[in-house]
Amino acid sequence: MVTKVVMPKLSLTMKEGTVGKWYKKEGESVEKGEPIVEVVSEKATYDLEAPASGILRKILVAEGVDAPVDAVLAVVTAADEAFSEEEVQGQAPEVVGERVLASPAAKRLAKEHGIDLSLVKGSGPEGRIVEEDVSKLVEQKGQAMPRVREVIPLSGLRKTTAERVSASFRTAPHSTIVMEVDMSNAAELHKRLQLSYTAVIVEAVAKALTEKAMLNSTLDGNQIRVFEDVNVGVAVATPSGLVVPVIHNVDRKLLKEIDGVLNELTEKARQGKLSREELSGGTFTITNLGMYGVEFFTPIINPPEAAILGVGKITEKPVVVDGKVEFRPRMMLSLSYDHRIVDGAPASEFLLKVKEKIEQPSRLQG
Repeated sequence: MVTKVVMPKLSLTMKEGTVGKWYKKEGESVEKGEPIVEVVSEKATYDLEAPASGILRKILVAEGVDAPVDAVLAVVTAADEAFSEEEVQGQAPEVVGERVLASPAAKRLAKEHGIDLSLVKGSGPEGRIVEEDVSKLVEQKGQAMPRVREVIPLSGLRKTTAERVSASFRTAPHSTIVMEVDMSNAAELHKRLQLSYTAVIVEAVAKALTEKAMLNSTLDGNQIRVFEDVNVGVAVATPSGLVVPVIHNVDRKLLKEIDGVLNELTEKARQGKLSREELSGGTFTITNLGMYGVEFFTPIINPPEAAILGVGKITEKPVVVDGKVEFRPRMMLSLSYDHRIVDGAPASEFLLKVKEKIEQPSRLQG
């Protein structure tokens, strides 16, 4: 029986994915359930399992090529089974013009210098035109160009991230508010219970979302859908790019439990072993740049969510307490929100709730 390996739909907003790496070659045997191909989408990598046992008869989408959801990536058949490529050819993704054969950087450079890409010979995989190919032609035309040390194709996680943040900024009118938090009590809790500051922040955000539910929503056409579940995603930097593992129903978890789940998801993210469930269903995102020395920033909303919280570094600052100057650990929180869904006042009320819950961590232990 001919079995098709298709591009999965890993989230509600996913329209296409990228084939990262084939773990099997054409003609090799596969077992149902074993990883057969790496799919890159929605800021994550996902190992797609073989849908049946047999022979990987034909690969229709090469590594590094984009394919729409439900497109046929490959075909698995029995060892001696007759197979006609025409049976599935109509469902294979089409290459539109030069879209797949030229990198975005090459296209941009060619446009800047008025170069016809049909005149450029590509040196990348399957003749793909990269930026260096265009640069060489520009130099031949006598136009000075800086030397290129390295060419990094905008693909995989980086391509998905670029598309998502661009779409988010185009469609959602962003507004950002900033608030400073006293971390004295949180620091004591961090030391006493041996847990991360991120866990304290996640717990505070989860509790605040149950009280200010408009921040736990999405815009669907002309309707605002307020979520019942509180699923907080925490952005994690990996060698391949940014991923956002999700802690589901975090408002029902105790602080130590959140810390344990967070550590497990972070380690999985860095190893590229997150499951589909651990990457989907988020209703709010937290991104922390404090470890890089950043005090505050304006994060971009992770679509289709309504808001995202940016966390800065903890800094000792002089503050006035009961008429006296004391040095206290302080941290900046930056909340970016979709102004179509939330106005400034409720957004500020939510951020104030987060601040209060971090500054009074005794509330977070129940």
